[in-house]
Amino acid sequence: MSLAPRLSARRLTPGGLAMIMAAGLFAAFLADPGRAQDDAPRVLSVGGSITEIIYALDMEHLLVARDTTSSWPAEVEALPDVGYMRALSPEGVFSVRPDLIIAEEGFGPLETIEVLADAEITFVTVPESFDAAGVRTKILTVAEALGVAEEGITLADQIDVELAAVTQDISEDAPRVMFILSMQGGRAMASGVGTAASGIIAMAGGENAVTAFEVYRPLTDEAVRAAAPDVNLMMDRGGDHGADAEGVFSHPALGLTPAADTGSLVQIDGLLLLGFGPRTPEAVHLLAAALGTNGE
Repeated sequence: MSLAPRLSARRLTPGGLAMIMAAGLFAAFLADPGRAQDDAPRVLSVGGSITEIIYALDMEHLLVARDTTSSWPAEVEALPDVGYMRALSPEGVFSVRPDLIIAEEGFGPLETIEVLADAEITFVTVPESFDAAGVRTKILTVAEALGVAEEGITLADQIDVELAAVTQDISEDAPRVMFILSMQGGRAMASGVGTAASGIIAMAGGENAVTAFEVYRPLTDEAVRAAAPDVNLMMDRGGDHGADAEGVFSHPALGLTPAADTGSLVQIDGLLLLGFGPRTPEAVHLLAAALGTNGE
């Protein structure tokens, strides 16, 4: 089975994001007069936020598989798991025979993307930015790919209204927040700027305490003290990762910060907090309440 029209394969290079965009291809597939009525197209979702959007659009019946980061809603875990979105194997993808792959920006590795392109598997790469506009763009892109553009506009408008409601009373007295990805090796792996963590902190009325670099890096003790966070923020991942949270304030540098003086540690489910999907209004509300920036 193939999508119509078929997308031309393009060789990808490490120097840039030459992802294949396929807006409207799914609608063309559905309109194919040669397609049997019961011949449902097969969609693979790569990225937790993409999967959540597909469910929010009531299009989950088209999903045949998902990646490891797609864990909400709970019923999605019954689908085959093709692996972590940044470490996909061609064999794992081919095993579920997708007609269309919808993936968050940054999926890979590059070698797998090249194989998929050479095999003429159609995929849509969904652009990502960590703000309200980014959430809207994600929703509209996924909806367009699935041939339900009008439903996408409706959902995006709804999320815009919900975000406006939860941010209208955000205080200007922004606490300094350090997002700690992990405490492995006794060092805090913290979020710089340009990350999902930095974006959600800003939306909830906080100030990222670490601005000297982008993405995530381990901090020296001196950098931790200089950041002087009022609040430490972590993902609530449970299991063995719970030890990370237990060790935050026993850390020699973190234990000397304003956050340690007040015992301020906030933990929120990682996909909810950092997904920037349809549940972003809930994430902003929870974080703002924890930071005390929502006026309540």
